[in-house]
Amino acid sequence: MTTLARTYGSGPVALADIAEAEQLSLGYLEQLVATLRRAGLVKGTRGVRGGYRLAAEPSSLTVGEILRVLEGPIVLAECASEIAEPGCCEREESCPSRQVWQRMRDTMVQVLDSTTLADLCRGQPPAA
Repeated sequence: MTTLARTYGSGPVALADIAEAEQLSLGYLEQLVATLRRAGLVKGTRGVRGGYRLAAEPSSLTVGEILRVLEGPIVLAECASEIAEPGCCEREESCPSRQVWQRMRDTMVQVLDSTTLADLCRGQPPAA
């Protein structure tokens, strides 16, 4: 995604070029891009000059959004998942560490959801 962010507005980029730039296998990258395309984060163009491009500006796509598409909800512990169901753990109400897991999750989610692809390309974290 950072390769697509760096080339945003310059037309589609071939998967082989992205694989080489990111040192990923082409097969693995094809799987990732298929998931990202289904989620509407990237668009593909067929043909000789085809390839992939971001579906939105790099400044509008967050690391959290991309991570959730590829990996699912943010989960540090089952009871502190973004999608934790009440009663998922029998110790839920009396667990001394649950609040720590939830605070860690909330902090991680805040960082992921406030960091855009544009931030990554600039090499700068978002403002606190």
